[in-house]
Amino acid sequence: MVVTICVGSSCHLKGSREIITRLETLISEYKLKNQVELNGAFCMGQCVKGVCVKLDGELFSLSPKDTDSFFHGEVLRRLT
Repeated sequence: MVVTICVGSSCHLKGSREIITRLETLISEYKLKNQVELNGAFCMGQCVKGVCVKLDGELFSLSPKDTDSFFHGEVLRRLT
């Protein structure tokens, strides 16, 4: 599974670094390093929607406070 987080200037200002850090922590806690790959990308063209995150090609808009629910509701759900 590939999770790509936008690190362009707009998403960076909206908390992309916090999202990356939290996802790294969750992936480690759930021992998913061999199943989930985190990537960064510059501008996905959806700047007004929040931090852009692609999960296997599907686009999501997150804020740092949404990260845990995104991980549990999308990442873990797709792995089970």
